[in-house]
Amino acid sequence: MNVVILAAGMGKRMQSDLPKVLHALGGKPLLSHVIDTARQLCPSRCCVIYGHGGDAVPTRLASDDLHFVLQEPQLGTGHAVMQAAPLLNDDEPTLVLYGDVPLITLGTLETLAAAAGSNTLAVLTVELDDPTGYGRIIREQQRIVRIIEQKDADDNQRKIREVNTGILVAPTRKLKTWLSRLSNDNAQREYYLTDIIAQAVKDGLTVESTHPAHAWETLGVNSKLQLAELERIYQRSIASQLLEQGVTLADPARIDVRGTLRCGRDVIIDVNCIFEGEVVLGDQVQIGANCIIRNARIAAGTQIKPFTHIEETLIGTESRIGPYARLRPGTVLADDVHIGNFVEVKNSQFGTHSKANHLAYVGDATVGSRVNIGAGTITCNYDGANKHRTIIEDDAFIGSDTQLVAPVTVGKGATLGAGTTLTKDAPANSLTVSRAKQTSIAGWQRPVKPKK
Repeated sequence: MNVVILAAGMGKRMQSDLPKVLHALGGKPLLSHVIDTARQLCPSRCCVIYGHGGDAVPTRLASDDLHFVLQEPQLGTGHAVMQAAPLLNDDEPTLVLYGDVPLITLGTLETLAAAAGSNTLAVLTVELDDPTGYGRIIREQQRIVRIIEQKDADDNQRKIREVNTGILVAPTRKLKTWLSRLSNDNAQREYYLTDIIAQAVKDGLTVESTHPAHAWETLGVNSKLQLAELERIYQRSIASQLLEQGVTLADPARIDVRGTLRCGRDVIIDVNCIFEGEVVLGDQVQIGANCIIRNARIAAGTQIKPFTHIEETLIGTESRIGPYARLRPGTVLADDVHIGNFVEVKNSQFGTHSKANHLAYVGDATVGSRVNIGAGTITCNYDGANKHRTIIEDDAFIGSDTQLVAPVTVGKGATLGAGTTLTKDAPANSLTVSRAKQTSIAGWQRPVKPKK
C-alpha cells in the first residue's frame, strides 16, 4: 500500500520552536513512532507531509524509504494529502496516518487495511466519553454517511460519542478524484479530508469502520500536557509487556524505557530506572533503584547497585557494579568484575575477577585478570593534548592513592605501594614504591591566627 503521514502542523499549544512532531516520546520523536509502525506494513511508498519548522523534519528523519513533501501554505488535512497525490500508486490503497498520533499499533492498522481491501474506504473510529474537539461520525441506518467537524456540528451532533480518528484507508484512484472535489466552505476555511466520506457514499460505496484495540492508540499530541499524558500511557504499556514476559518491576509506574529493553528470565528492576537506546539484560540480572543505563549489554547474574550510570558498555556475568558507579563509553568488563562506589571507568577493559571497589578513576586502560585497584587510584591518561593508555597486567595489586601517569605498564604480579606516583613501567612480580621520605619534626608549632 501507499502510506501518507501528515506532519505539517504548527503545534502552537506546544509553546516551542521545535516542530510538534519532533518532540520526544519514549526517547524518540513522535513522528518516528508513526514511521516505525508504518514500516512494519512494508509500504511501497511512504510520504511524509511536512510544513512547520522548515526543513527540520526531513533533515532530522531523512531516509531512503521516505518521501518528504512540503505543504505550503497549510490549508487543512485534505490539502495535505493532495500534496502527496502525484507520488501515490493508483493500483494500491492509501493509508493516511498522523505524525502526532504516535501510539497507533500495527494490529489496529492491519485490521483497518483488511476491512478496506483494495477498493473500499475504511475509517478508524473510536467511542469517547468526552468527544469534544473530534469530528463526529454521522450514521444512517447504522451506515456511515459523513463526518462532521466539531466547529460545524449542531448541538445534537455534538452529543455523538463515536468520533473520527482521522486514520483511514482509501482506494487511491478514487481518493484522488475525491480530493479534487473538496471545498473549503466551512468554519475553518480549510479542505477537510473527512469530506471524502460523504463523496464515497454519494458514489455508492459502503464506508467500513473498525475500532482500535485501545482508545489511547488514537490520542494525539497538541500540548506539553498531552505529551506527558501519552508518555505515561506509553511507559505503562511497556511495563505491562515486561511484566507479561516475567520481569519483576518494583513499581510499574516508575520505569522509563526510551528505546528498546530486552530481558532474560528472572530479571529484577527497582524503581526510577531509565533505559535508553538498546539495552539487553541477561538472566537473573538485578538493577537497583535510580540507575540510568544507555546502550549496554549486561550478562547473566550481574547486579547493578543503586544510582549507577552505564553508557555504551559491555558487562560480563556475575559482576557487581555500584552503587554510585559510572561506566562510560568503551568500557568492557569480563566476568566477575567488581566496580564499586564512586568509581568511574572510561574506554577501558577489565579481565575476569578484577576489582576497583572505591573512589577510583580508570580511563583508557587495559586491566588484566585478578587485578585489585585500591581506593583513590587514578590513571593520568590526559596530558592536556593527547590521551595515553595504561596497561595493568594479570594479578597486579595497585595500592591506594596511586597515580599511574600514562603511557605506563604495570607488569604481571607487580605490586604498587600506596601513594605511589608511577611514571615508569613497574616490573613484574616486584614491589614498586614512590614516596617522599617520612620525617617527623619535634617541637614544631602549628601557625595560629592572630587574636583580634
